[in-house]
Amino acid sequence: MGMSGALAEIFALERQDEDRFLIRPVESEMQRTFGGQVAAQSLRAAQLTVAPGRPVHSLHASFLRGGQPAKPLHLDVRRARDGRTFSTRHVTASQDGKTIFELTASFHVPEDGEDWQPSGGLDVPRPEELPAYRLPSWFGDIPNFDVRPVNPPGDEEFPLRHPFWFRSLDPVGDPSLHPCVLTYVSDIAVVDSSRAPGSTASYVTAVSLDHAVWFHRPARSDEWLLYSMDSLLNHGARGLARGTMHTLDGTLVASVAQETLLRPAR
Repeated sequence: MGMSGALAEIFALERQDEDRFLIRPVESEMQRTFGGQVAAQSLRAAQLTVAPGRPVHSLHASFLRGGQPAKPLHLDVRRARDGRTFSTRHVTASQDGKTIFELTASFHVPEDGEDWQPSGGLDVPRPEELPAYRLPSWFGDIPNFDVRPVNPPGDEEFPLRHPFWFRSLDPVGDPSLHPCVLTYVSDIAVVDSSRAPGSTASYVTAVSLDHAVWFHRPARSDEWLLYSMDSLLNHGARGLARGTMHTLDGTLVASVAQETLLRPAR
């Protein structure tokens, strides 16, 4: 498996046949399954059908229904393409015969090319200069992460605000699992980040709709990464946030975008 603790439990996929996987329910206080968890598990299922040497470079997903932690999750993989340098997989996650989530992931054989990103360092305190933050217990069965918000919230305040440093405290030995862990984290505190800056509006519905992650460079999820998300647009009860993940030395390793549903209270 290449990991331990809660992460190992999350990624304990049982292979039913070549392209079908089962995730058995675990005891949870959550009413709904965390979306980042379903996305990470779906990516893992896709990985297990791709030949070695083709790391994931992007995923695009849609949240269709809320998942139920007390019920098993079925992951069905469709092998859309296996080309000379790219492979594409489509994953459908379902419970009780109903689709709750869909993901398309693309995998790419590493190639030589230019290596460029915008110049400039990270203008934030380093993680060792910041207090640790514990996600509230009602958030769910959280893996063992060290989270350090750049702007620490007050006591029991949630949602957590971006940007924040994070790393898994459980070592992750399998290189292919690091993108799965990043995918899990990529859905944390994103809905709130899609609100208009300074907005004090109340919402009767605030959920994720679509989610995308681009993996630019290999990165370790058990070493410090800075996750930053900002609102780009709000219109028609929908918000759009986009952001980045950087290493301590400022290397950009992933980009994230999410569209959310923000229905105002009337």
